[in-house]
Amino acid sequence: MTYRTIRQRLMLSAGSSVIMGLMLAAAASSQASAQTYGASPGSTTSSSTTPLYPSPFQTHFWESLELEPQDAWTTLRTSFQWQEKTLPVEAQARVDKWIEHYRSSPENIATITERATPWLAWITQQVSERGLPGEVALIPFVESSFDPGARSHRGAAGLWQFMPGTGDALGLVRNGNYDGRLDVVTSTGAALDYLEMQADQWYEGDLMLSLAAYNAGAGTVNRAQRQAQGQGLNGDYWDLSLPYETMQYVPKLKAIATIINNPDQYGVNLPEINIDPAFAKVQLAQAVSLSEASQLLDVSKAALVELNPGLLNGSIDPRSAQTLLVPEQVDTQVLAQLSQGNRQTLAQNNSADTHRVERGDSLSAIAARYNIDQQDLIRWNAIDRPSAIQPGQLLTLSGR
Repeated sequence: MTYRTIRQRLMLSAGSSVIMGLMLAAAASSQASAQTYGASPGSTTSSSTTPLYPSPFQTHFWESLELEPQDAWTTLRTSFQWQEKTLPVEAQARVDKWIEHYRSSPENIATITERATPWLAWITQQVSERGLPGEVALIPFVESSFDPGARSHRGAAGLWQFMPGTGDALGLVRNGNYDGRLDVVTSTGAALDYLEMQADQWYEGDLMLSLAAYNAGAGTVNRAQRQAQGQGLNGDYWDLSLPYETMQYVPKLKAIATIINNPDQYGVNLPEINIDPAFAKVQLAQAVSLSEASQLLDVSKAALVELNPGLLNGSIDPRSAQTLLVPEQVDTQVLAQLSQGNRQTLAQNNSADTHRVERGDSLSAIAARYNIDQQDLIRWNAIDRPSAIQPGQLLTLSGR
């Protein structure tokens, strides 16, 4: 059995990085030059002389520069591979049916995509690194509405909706303290491995057929494929007669990808999602509760619970899981100390002299919580606009 895993690392530059590079290029040349940024490096041409008075018809370098804001949605769209493929009329009609279904309830798309906020950038990154179509990153939209804690009446669980037996076969640990199907990092790796494995084993790399098998089982898809080929058809996904849910599976995925590819056309507003993953990973050698980690890292316990849905009893035990996800803004030195088990040092450093602002905090509420005067809090932190404090901001709680 061959396992095909194509590794591609996409070097995506944020807008500020592009601008800095272009500024350096402009400074090095006496004349503005045009460059094309894409899969192949562009060439730069320059003249040895610069006109003293540029032609009024010349377009200035900076005026011709257009930078598209980089966010997780932009990254996802650039990794789509199925949007330009023309489908047979009947197949496209199946996709169009779901486009109309989704666009008729834009509030549902808004809710689901908001729920995807912590996970989308990282999942897109994992999909792209394997060279898989970006549409695969949207499978949790179809499977679980991007709810890591989702459970079906049949026993499937997590973003990727693994059944217990399938999860066990893929090495996803389950016990009273931990369920790997709910662990987004672990289950994502297992889901992508499973899709690639089935595509190679049964379908000569055809991921749409592998997606059908992901939903209905390889046996069901293989029988349907043989039946279609016996009727003189190619036996690709769109030729097969499958259970209703499986017949709708790829059309749903194609439909939501089509909407995300051009949300304005379909009247859909997508939440802002940063291009970088929203969390950092900490490898732990010792057990720790989320309450203790919250205090040591100075982050809310609620944030840790949201990022670690696989921890069933509020603590992480390295015998089941070694990776704790934490908000990406946590100081790297603090993370290193937690990873090395230096809890005493952390506890000493993380005294009650500081407070990390959380969403919904106000200066009056913070002052009341620590029994200090609000005006002192403003003065100690040199705050010009009390209403402008931001989540993640550290406030000192004393005048020392």
